[in-house]
Amino acid sequence: MKNSFRYFKTSPEVIRLAVMMYIRFPMSLRQVEDLLDERGIDISYETVRGWWNRFGPMFAAEIRKNRSASGQGSPQWK
Repeated sequence: MKNSFRYFKTSPEVIRLAVMMYIRFPMSLRQVEDLLDERGIDISYETVRGWWNRFGPMFAAEIRKNRSASGQGSPQWK
């Protein structure tokens, strides 16, 4: 498996946090920037947008995969 985060100076955890905040909650990119700034992470909203464009589909595929794997054993999905 190749490392998708190889050329980024920011840690994968921060990238995942920023993208997941934007995907999961009804916030603007500037609101995500503000929340990260409150946590001491100085990232521009344009950086978050670039990460969302690059990693959003990958994270969404992981979420779908996890939902389908956890839902196979429950009777509501049959």
